[in-house]
Amino acid sequence: MHEQSIIVWDLETIPDLAAASRMFDLPNATEADVRQALGSGFPKHPLHKIICIGALVASRQPEGWRVDALGAPHTGERTEAKLIGDFVEKIGHLRPQLITFNGHSFDLPVLRYRAMVNRVPAGGLQVRQYFHRYTDDALDLCDILGSYVPGAKVKLDDVSKILGLTGKPAGVDGSRVEEMVLCGQIEEVARYCESDVVNTYRVWLVYELFRGSITAEALDWSERQLRDFVATRKSANRHLCAAVGIAAPSPS
Repeated sequence: MHEQSIIVWDLETIPDLAAASRMFDLPNATEADVRQALGSGFPKHPLHKIICIGALVASRQPEGWRVDALGAPHTGERTEAKLIGDFVEKIGHLRPQLITFNGHSFDLPVLRYRAMVNRVPAGGLQVRQYFHRYTDDALDLCDILGSYVPGAKVKLDDVSKILGLTGKPAGVDGSRVEEMVLCGQIEEVARYCESDVVNTYRVWLVYELFRGSITAEALDWSERQLRDFVATRKSANRHLCAAVGIAAPSPS
């Protein structure tokens, strides 16, 4: 049976220094001391504080896939707990297939840990087997395209460009998120996150063509509908306009 709705999603995170100070038993340490204790490596999953959840909701139509919603709410607008609660509630309501790029290795475990840290009930994540890696309930394109072989993983930006898509915005990537947040650029982080979600969606559409779930005509229709959605509803995000190949409106 074909899926009728999907949510393509992506997290942006920064280190949770308060949680790190508890883990290292450093209750009175300065921020610099906690950062030193963390070291320069990739923090453990529970220490990634969610500051933005980008999500694209799409539904299957006779002609192809239609984007119904796209956004990236962030902690400049609501608390981390509220971000998680709202997202989980949407999942519970739609019961969609979840689509990510590297989600089983990062986004899903971080979402679970941060729901627990914030004491957020997450029943919406239990309506399907989202945490079972080898089911279709939560499809991780990075896993699937690399045949679940760690050494065969390819970055989203590289896959996008290889497929003839736009890829990530120039000068912005996940390694700059904390710096941007600290500089008060969280809205820019959200715009970047939206473009990552759209890139993931477009790669997924090509994958759906590959596996025979949609036709070439349905792929073309889905791409046109996405461009129309961005042009009419999200044109203020120049990263999105670049991602789908349309001109952003000139600043007034």
